[in-house]
Formats: sequence, structure tokens, C-alpha cells
Amino acid sequence: MADTLPLERDLLRRYDVTGPRYTSYPTAAQFTEVFDAQRYRQRVIESNEDPMPRPLSLYVHVPFCRTVCFYCACNKVITANYRRAERYLDRLIQELDLQAALFDDDRPVEQLHLGGGTPTYFTDEDLARLIEAIRERFPLAAPDVREFSIEVDPRTVDRDRIARLADLGFNRLSLGVQDFDADVQKAINRIQGVRDTADVVAEARAQGFHSVNLDLMYGLPLQTPQRLSRTLDAVLDIRPDRIALYNYAHMPQMFRIQRQISEASLPPAETKLTLLIEAMQRLAEGGYQYIGMDHFALPGDELAQAANDGTLHRNFQGYATRPDLDLIGLGASSIGQIGDAYSQNKRDPEGHAEAVAAGRLPIWRGVALSADDRLRRDVIQAVMCQGRVDFHAVEERHGVVFRQYFREALDELTPLVDDGLVHVGHNGLAVTPRGQFFLRNVAMPFDAYLADARNQRRFSRVI
Repeated sequence: MADTLPLERDLLRRYDVTGPRYTSYPTAAQFTEVFDAQRYRQRVIESNEDPMPRPLSLYVHVPFCRTVCFYCACNKVITANYRRAERYLDRLIQELDLQAALFDDDRPVEQLHLGGGTPTYFTDEDLARLIEAIRERFPLAAPDVREFSIEVDPRTVDRDRIARLADLGFNRLSLGVQDFDADVQKAINRIQGVRDTADVVAEARAQGFHSVNLDLMYGLPLQTPQRLSRTLDAVLDIRPDRIALYNYAHMPQMFRIQRQISEASLPPAETKLTLLIEAMQRLAEGGYQYIGMDHFALPGDELAQAANDGTLHRNFQGYATRPDLDLIGLGASSIGQIGDAYSQNKRDPEGHAEAVAAGRLPIWRGVALSADDRLRRDVIQAVMCQGRVDFHAVEERHGVVFRQYFREALDELTPLVDDGLVHVGHNGLAVTPRGQFFLRNVAMPFDAYLADARNQRRFSRVI
């Protein structure tokens, strides 16, 4: 593999453009306030009337953190005033009332995900209150079917708290790490020990959690190949089921807190490529399967199994295992998907609280997919999740002639074909092993909205 590094480095430079992560299509850049609460209600009614209504997934956004991480681009509230979290929980439960009233009782909740912010900012008692409120308002799937996950800041939990999360029904865990190096941690204002993190993972395994994920970042301030290598040593010793290796996107014009990071402290472009290449090699050598984008999993993990059996898909949490659920977004800024429509709640907790207190769904904006959107979403999902597109299958589902409909997109793929990243045949296209890291680049020609230059400013760089 080392012999291919110069060539791979050249490709990484050449295709390092801005582009969407395709957690949805159309992306959130196309959401508008024309899609309001009334239109959301209509979509739910239509989904209830489906002959085989889809089970449900709930995403709950908890924006609170006690300290700020300088790299963070999440929607968050930094506060030590716990009363704010208590009031927010009150509003979440009121929002649960509003949402539960819309859905028929034959639609069990199979997935639940708490994201943030820091969901474990809530006390154990308040987390229990939230789970009980969900249980009282929605039917829950059988325990062996449920996929209940929570994002955890290891600095906010210990072994006892992990045991209590298991008692509440959580069976999947995602832990933020980013980097274990002390200098890098100081530069991003996130001090976190290896032993504390390892203890949390060990307890999660002891409690029977099905999967544990660790989040890492490359391109952070003061990061060097040697420092990241030591972090990877520690991570591989912990051996989580999944690893997400994210690119740090420095966009201080969009995220004010990132102005705390000196651009001079960021790794130069060539060093950043080295960080990426060497990290991917280490994870592959450590037995992790590359799922796509920034995700890795051990071969026995359900994410790897979904990738292998063709059931992998993408949603607003990244790669996921179940494509057949309707998603309800709860809390400030959360995004949901009901059928062929996306919706997003008001971004600020105050606006969210005002709407819910008045008995209104806090829907801010969204989009209902057109026939063209559905077709392009189908193709982009196939690229991002399966790495291949069957032209005939798409034609059967959408009533088009693929090569005619996507003539321009196929022409745009010519440089990628010439570089050996994708093969385009008469009946389909397939991403080559060499092109697996460039899924976004392969998908982008099928995106009808990228021609609008205004959208480009919204997206991070691919590499």
C-alpha cells in the first residue's frame, strides 16, 4: 500500500473541493420556510395512511455543554445554569405531546438517538424522566429490536452512570475523543484522559452495549503525524466497535467559536493529507473495515454487516443501518424525515420554547421532494452507501432512461473515470477500490442544486 501513497496524495489534492456530506438530498441548504407545520402535519397524515406504515425513529437534540470545545460546529448552549436544561426538558416533553398526537399507535419506535451538545448534561433523574415520557407517548418496539443510542462526553460520566444508561434502555454509545494528545487538547479546550475513556468503554461492554463508537478528528491545531499516531495507539488498544474519523473543517466565518483557534496552528495542507492517509492505513491494519466517508467498523459490527448486505443508508446522524423508518426530530434545530419530506425545528432554544409553549409544532423550515429530487436522492444514496448504481433498477423505479436523464452527470464523471475512481458501464456505475474515499465527488454530479454557486459556500471541503 505504501507504493500507492504518492498517487493517492495527488488524487486527494486534485479532488479536495467543497461539497455536501449528503446526510440528505436535497441538503439542508434547500430547506425553506414554505414547508411549515401545516405541511408537516399533512405528511404525517399521509404516512399514517400508508398500507404498511413505517416504524419510527426519534432524534432528540440536547444542546447544553458546560464547557466549549473550540472546534465545535454543533448547535450548542454553553452554561453552568442547570435550570436552563430543566426548562428545556419541560418543553421537550410538551413537544412529545404534540408529536405523539399526530402518529397512529401501530408505529413503534425502533430507534432513539440523543445527540448534542452533551446529552449527558442531563442528570440521571432527568434522563429517566425523558425516557419515561417517550415510553408513555409512543409504543416501543420489542427490546431485541430497539436501537437506542446516546452521545456521551466521557468527562461527564463514570462506570455507575454507564450502568444507569443501560438500565434506561440505551444499548449503543458514541463517545467524543478527537485527539488524546495533551497539547492538541489544550488548543481545542477539551482535556480528556485515555484511562477515563477506556473505563467508560469497558463498562459499556460489561453492561451489554451492542456497539461503542469513538469520534476522532484530523487537521486539528498542533496535530502532527506523531501525535495522531499516539492517539491511534490508544484508540486501537481500547478497540471500539466503530470509529468516526472526521475532517476538522475550519470555518470561523460560520462558527464564531472557531476564531479561538489560530490558523497558524493548523497543520499545513500536506501535513493534513499525511494525517488522513496514515490514520486510514492504521485503522485498516488494525482490522477495521472502511464503511465510507469517515466511518470505520469492526467486521462483526452491524454497521459493517449493513454495508456488506446492501442495507446501509445515510441520515442526519451519518451512516445508519435501517433505511425503512420515519424520523421525528425533537428539540431545537433537530431535523426529521417523514416519507419524502424533511423538516427542521427552530434553531434557537428560545424560539423552540416559545412555539411549544403556545401549543405549536416548532417547525422552522423544510422541503417536500419533487419527482426529480426522489430520483436523484435514490442515485446519490446508492453511490454513498453501496458504491454502485444499477441503471436498470433506477429506470424501473422512476420511469426514466438513465443515460438520457443523466447525460450531463455522466459526462462530469469522465475525469473520475480517467483517474480510475469509478467505472461506468452500459448498465451501471461502480466506485472502484481506489475511489472509495471519493464517494462525495462521485455523487456530486447528480446533485441538481450545486450549480447555484451560493450553495458552495455552505459546504466544507471534501478532504
